[in-house]
Amino acid sequence: MDIDQAKTNKKLREMANTMRQDLISMLLKAGSGHTAGPLGMADIFAAFYFHILKHDPKNPFWEERDRLILSNGHICPIRYVAMARSGYFPVEELATLRKFGTRLQGHPEREKLPGVETTSGPLGSGLGQAAGIAYAALMDKKKFRVYCLMSDGEQDAGNIWESAMFAGKNKLRNLTAVMDRNNIQITGMTEDIMPLESIRAKYEAFNWHVIETNGNNIEEFIDAVDRARAIYEKPTIIIAHTIPGKGIPEIEFDFNWHGKAPNKEEAKRFLHELRTIGGKITSEHQ
Repeated sequence: MDIDQAKTNKKLREMANTMRQDLISMLLKAGSGHTAGPLGMADIFAAFYFHILKHDPKNPFWEERDRLILSNGHICPIRYVAMARSGYFPVEELATLRKFGTRLQGHPEREKLPGVETTSGPLGSGLGQAAGIAYAALMDKKKFRVYCLMSDGEQDAGNIWESAMFAGKNKLRNLTAVMDRNNIQITGMTEDIMPLESIRAKYEAFNWHVIETNGNNIEEFIDAVDRARAIYEKPTIIIAHTIPGKGIPEIEFDFNWHGKAPNKEEAKRFLHELRTIGGKITSEHQ
């Protein structure tokens, strides 16, 4: 790894840590929302908004932008943080999460916030939307890429597999799905509620290229996305293994934090933990 890349990776880790702190603060102010999944996906959103995506926060409707479809809309607080930090709207607006009349709803609404591509909430819908956009882009000979972020729990939904069939059949090489494989859903562990494995074999059977990576390692995740771009004959899914609650050891892998926001004392502890981690990242010598 060269010096410039090492510096970039460090900046991305620092941004992911800042985003986690923003997330805890905004959830505390909202008094509700999802904690575990957004914390686990902070590294991936930092990678997308500050390195991977071709986008322009000052021109969110730019025709040639990459499209990022968020299927598991309940983790939108971390997307809002990434958007604010990259310049789509003021960071101060994060404090309005879930407030009456806010643009930052508990599930994202496309018509409220420029830069959000689709309204999401019903799980299982995003892959079909992304596949439709990717299919139209190929018809129109557009060069932008389409990314679809999904949870592992929503693989329980049948329409996911209809969409997977469509994408595989039509060889949507411009489509990359990213599955947050954190092993939890709202009432327990995925393999206890509705076993998903083998996910790799299932997607390969639907004519997808499958890459597995550590979703909490920014360097590895970016490499996985780069490899997906090189696949020209089929869509790609990146199974990103993440730790729900990442950065706060006392809640990591605890499904009870799927849809729970921290109270004042919890938020104080969590922020202290994250600031300690942030200090360690800042003091690293490459």
